Amino acid sequence: MVTRFDSISTRKLSKALNILTSDKTMIAMSDYTDYHKMVKRYILTSVLGPIARNKHRVHRDTMSKNLSNQLHAFAPRSAHEPINLRKIIQSELFSLAFKQVMGKDIGSLYVGDLGITMEREEVFRVLVTDPIMGAIEVDWRDFFPYLKWIPNTGFEKNIERIVNRKDAVMKALIQEHTKRIDSGESLECFIDYLLSKAQPLTDKQLLMTLWEPIIETADTTMITTEWAMYELSKSPKKQERLYDEIQNVCGSQTITEEKLNQMPYLTAVFHETLRRHSPVAIMPLRYVHEDTELGGYHVPAGTEMLMQLAINIYGCNMEKGIWENPEEWSPERFLAETEPIDLQRTMAFGGGKRVCAGAAQAMLIACMSIGRMVQEFEWRLKEDTGEDVNTLGLTTQKLNPMLAVIKPRKGCSGGGGGGDRRWLPMAAAIGGGDHETVYNIHERNNPKIV
Repeated sequence: MVTRFDSISTRKLSKALNILTSDKTMIAMSDYTDYHKMVKRYILTSVLGPIARNKHRVHRDTMSKNLSNQLHAFAPRSAHEPINLRKIIQSELFSLAFKQVMGKDIGSLYVGDLGITMEREEVFRVLVTDPIMGAIEVDWRDFFPYLKWIPNTGFEKNIERIVNRKDAVMKALIQEHTKRIDSGESLECFIDYLLSKAQPLTDKQLLMTLWEPIIETADTTMITTEWAMYELSKSPKKQERLYDEIQNVCGSQTITEEKLNQMPYLTAVFHETLRRHSPVAIMPLRYVHEDTELGGYHVPAGTEMLMQLAINIYGCNMEKGIWENPEEWSPERFLAETEPIDLQRTMAFGGGKRVCAGAAQAMLIACMSIGRMVQEFEWRLKEDTGEDVNTLGLTTQKLNPMLAVIKPRKGCSGGGGGGDRRWLPMAAAIGGGDHETVYNIHERNNPKIV
């Protein structure tokens, strides 16, 4: 995949993905063109590269504190109403993405094109949940291209509705922040960079470039974190081994990003989760557009119909010839490595020139979240939870959210202060109930938060 990249770099998308990505305008789905390289450079410069990650460190620290504060607030009730960890993590990642992209978190938003005001939960649904579900919509014409002239009305209306609502929300956000920038207020975020320092983009390119880090931060990183906590909650011995490692390195101090490279078992937990539960199980189809050799096989370029290639990441990571007992979740397998663990080992972040730009940030966020949650709480699954590895969606999100019972560890009574104000439906985080009642969890439990 890496050495033959030039021969297989062109994406082949389904009809749904082609519409949702505005004809491959997203970096993750675009062909390897000058546009791809330019926009990837922009996002590395402003959001995901080493200098940008240092600039946004304060936002990640705030996320970690907020996560801790919310879990401490919910812990006393979790034995009776297990915590829906996904709701908490999604909310925090959504906030992080908005701070990096738009400079500040989002509350309610007036969407002019739709003539309505959306609350935060609805904005999340429009920008993240609906497009992810739309991406797996099946258009039967993808399998019978010679019949593409036949209308598929139900599919077309649903995808059009998702795209129109997503575009309307992004336009409203861009308009709001353009006014802020014109007034002279600078927040050192991605939209500021794109509008003031980057080469001008078309309206559609700007919209898609800003939307991409929002949906990707709020989805794939959450998936890895939830799966890791699910596996650790199933295995008390592995959970205690991780806790002991954190204690040996951090002592009574709260875990920080600077300490992560001293925790090989935490790193192994992250990589083993990527192997066993890769966020993307199958890479999108690619065209083989010139003669090449893959796996010892000669693959000719097509003539009338180009050959298509799909890479089954799940199959590669479950290959018994490569991994011992691949069906088992065992971080210990990575501790036996004599060399530093390569981020491309499990192919979860792709490889070569198209390697995921957000790989380093995803590892930072996931490892910090996992480490802090284990440092401060004992985790176990809800008692009637059986083996639950079913997934749903284009990514490998758990079909059923993880419901956990947590107990604060001795000597750990709070989230270390700090954080910001976060409005989260109580029922969304406890037991996965309805979303009617809203509480300001942090203000109620931490009155000194600023």
